[in-house]
Amino acid sequence: MQVKIGHSVLELVEGDITQQDTEALVNAANEQLRVGGGVDGAINRAGGPKIQEEAHKIGRCPTGQAVITTGGNLKARYVIHTVGPIYRDGHSGEPELLASAYRESLKIASAQGIKSLAFPSLSTGVYGYPVADAARVALGTVKDYLAQHPEIELVRFVLFGKPTFEAFAAALQEIG
Repeated sequence: MQVKIGHSVLELVEGDITQQDTEALVNAANEQLRVGGGVDGAINRAGGPKIQEEAHKIGRCPTGQAVITTGGNLKARYVIHTVGPIYRDGHSGEPELLASAYRESLKIASAQGIKSLAFPSLSTGVYGYPVADAARVALGTVKDYLAQHPEIELVRFVLFGKPTFEAFAAALQEIG
């Protein structure tokens, strides 16, 4: 599923983020930038030790912020590590922090001249963010950013499992 936003493309696919051919992958990291489970574990396993070596040198990444490392053995040249919020009740700043995680990742891409990147669904795994709510925040934030930043040609959301894909597809239709 694709939509055009100015000169850019916003795309939804179901699949494995580690297999994407975009210039950068976005990693759902933790604040300590240590290898975790889910997307983080998959990216670090597929990319090899170089990613974690660089992340270790950076040290930390606060929630809502992003940092960049090599892509190691991945097809992607870079990994942008961002930390989404742990969901509590939806009224503890989670939407703003989630939007910031997406926006800060995009800002790094723009600053590095990265034209294509792949995002997972941030914060919806062990961090417990409801997928439908997270999808609206994610897609709205990315859509707004792309409208002002035509230098990014492709943002692909690589979604794990049909329910997550369907929630993102519904949210994309909802926000137009």
